[in-house]
Formats: sequence, structure tokens, C-alpha cells
Amino acid sequence: MITTTALLTDHYELTMIKAAIGSGTAFRRSVFELFPRRLPEGRRYGVVAGVGRMLNALENFTFDDATIDFLRRTGVVDDPTAQWLSTYRFTGDIWGYPEGELYFPNSPLLQVEGTFAEACVLETLLLSIYNYDSAVASAASRMTLMAGSRPCIEMGSRRTNEWAAVAAARAAYIAGFASTSNLEAGHSYGVPTAGTAAHSFTLLHDTEEEAFRAQLASLGDNTTLLVDTYDIREAVIKGVELTDGRLGAVRLDSGDLAELAVDVRKLLDSLGADKTRIIVTSDLDEWQIAALRGAPVDGYGVGTSLVTGSGHPTCGFVYKLVSRATGDSADSPMEPVYKKSLNKATVGGRKFALRRLDSFDRAEAEVVGIGAPADGDNNDRDLLVPLVTNGEIVGREELSVARDRHLAARDELPRAARKMSKGDPAIPTIYLDEEAAR
Repeated sequence: MITTTALLTDHYELTMIKAAIGSGTAFRRSVFELFPRRLPEGRRYGVVAGVGRMLNALENFTFDDATIDFLRRTGVVDDPTAQWLSTYRFTGDIWGYPEGELYFPNSPLLQVEGTFAEACVLETLLLSIYNYDSAVASAASRMTLMAGSRPCIEMGSRRTNEWAAVAAARAAYIAGFASTSNLEAGHSYGVPTAGTAAHSFTLLHDTEEEAFRAQLASLGDNTTLLVDTYDIREAVIKGVELTDGRLGAVRLDSGDLAELAVDVRKLLDSLGADKTRIIVTSDLDEWQIAALRGAPVDGYGVGTSLVTGSGHPTCGFVYKLVSRATGDSADSPMEPVYKKSLNKATVGGRKFALRRLDSFDRAEAEVVGIGAPADGDNNDRDLLVPLVTNGEIVGREELSVARDRHLAARDELPRAARKMSKGDPAIPTIYLDEEAAR
């Protein structure tokens, strides 16, 4: 059982600190920024997720005796570095976009301020959480957008590693999914869980009727029967018969789902089971959900596409030093720093961000001030909120808050953002330098 998150990192994070301690620069005040250079091709917005998981991981980012022993034994750190790590606790400040918020190219999602050493060592931890969770949430948001009022169920646990599955269920819930099949997500985060039976349960019994009777006896008439193991028509008729028309739902997991849903709906209605819902599964993604909007479908179960970010399993977030003190003393002035690398240049300076809204509360732009906040009017929204202050976590919140925030932020977008066709970001990102920001 992992009791510390300190080794969920890359080797070079610690060798950088080792060298910086040696050069006397490790404890210069610094600001790091986590941001996306771009959205995945054709996507119109992204969704921030993983904030709560990051705060939990940060709280457990300490180097215990066993961890220090491993690092010494393998030659990763020297004695001065080991001594510093043995008392490590992040003591700086972190501001970030709150969970469920939308992001766009170059949105300054996190601003991490502390000494170089204490902020640098967090790079891999922050990126690994944000890149995956936000990829899942971004895909999930597109799926729930296409589903409209019809619920989506997350059921991708068997398509990723066991702990990524938990993170995926959490991220999907923030972006509007109604429930998950993953029990650990229910236990750890309070995500509603759901599930009934697989084809193996039907095949276990001598007849489909016996399987249905056993499931109904255990779970009640409101359960969902999987009806495509043998003959769909016969299965639906038997399910309705066994429940006197009170069957909760049927699930279709193969074939032409749109055509089958129409046929099954007609059959259910003809049998008097007009309240019985139709749930569809089978490698769904946002495009298939969109294609099924005209079919009599009442809910969607989504697995593989969701937990792999629907083709984009990472957001490409990066974590870069953007400002540092000019000297080692606590009162040394800060100066912007930036990369000039080809295709990987960065914008230096501490960032501030707001969502600019028009008179109809429709999002117009992401406005990023460099060195000072941009002026907003009465309906513009500041996007960076305090998450950690002087090393103390201040940004924890309930998942329901993040879930509501996401729906509200998505509703602010121009209507073009709802298109599944490839397009530019829904709103532009506008940089203001320090002079203009004032």
C-alpha cells in the first residue's frame, strides 16, 4: 500500500534539485505554470479535472525513511539533497482554475509559487494527474453534451489500469456522467454506482428465462435485463411477461443500435411496457451518441472511448518556470523567464486570467494578464482561485460543486462549441502584458 506519493515522479526532478542545491540556486523564489499549448485537433474546449486528486496527492507528498533509503541506495540523491527531502513539505502558494472549469489554448491552469526546489519537484505529479483526468473529463463533456437529458453511465474500468479507472470515473462524473460501474470511485469519492449483469450470467443458467428470474428475484422488477444474448425479441417478451409489464429497462449491447432501439421500443409499447427504458452500450463515443439522439434511447453506457479520452488520452499540459527571483534573498525582485525553443516557446511572467462575457453572459474570450490582473466588468469571471496558501490546502470542495460549475461554464459557450465537427477553439485566448493589464 502506497503511503507517500513522493516517488510518483521522474528521476530528473531530483537530480535537478541535487544540482541546484550544489550551485546555491535551489531556494530562489520561483513561479511555475501548468498550461496547455493547444487543444487536441478539432476540439473546441477542454475541461479541468483532477484538482481534488492533486490536493490529496500533494498532502501525501513526503519522503519517509524508506523512500530516502531507496534514493540514497540507488544513487539518485546525495546527502545534502536527502537531508532536504527528509523534511519536505510544500510551503508555497498555488492558484488554479477550479475543477469543472473550461480551458483553452494557453490557459494558465496552475500558478505554483515557492522555492525552485519545492515547486520543481511537483512537476510530474501535477502533470500526471491533470493530463489524464482532464482528458477524460473533456471527452465526457462532449458525450454528455450529445446525450442531453439522457443519462450516461461510466463503465470503462476494464479498459484501463485499476487506479486510472477510479480517476476516470471521478472525472466523468464532474463532466456530467450520472454514475459509474466502479465501486472504488463510489467508496473514495461518492460517485453513484450502478450495475446489473453480463452475458456470462445468462450463459450460466440453463435458459434465459431462469437467468431473468434469478436477476429479478435478487434486484427487483426495476432492474435492467441484458436482452441480446440469444434472440432479442424473445428476451424482451419474456422480460415483460415475468414482470407483468413493470420491467425497469432492457440493455442492447450489439448490432445496429439505432435500428434495434426503434424495433424494441415498438415491441415494448405493444406489450404495454411503455415505461420500460432502453439502455445502449457497445463501444460508444460522442459521435455515436450524437447519431443516436433521434432513436428512442433512454441512456448510454460508455467505456473504452471515455477512459482513453476519445482518441486523446492526454491533454499535452506542460509545467514551466515562468518567473524567478533575481537573487537568493527573500526580498529579491522577481523577473519573467521564458523559453525560445522552436515550436515550444513560452510566455514568461506570473499570469492572471478571467473569462470575458458579453451582455448576454455569453463567453467571448479568455483574457490572460501578465504580471497583473486584467480589468473585468460586472459579469466577467476571475478564473484562478487559491488552492494552497502558505502550504495549507484551502481549495478542497465537494464533487457536486465542480459538477455544477462545469455545466454552468459549458452553458456560457457560444452555440458553435456544441458542434462535433472539427473547429477552432470556441473562444480566443488574449494575452495582455503588464502595462496593458493595468
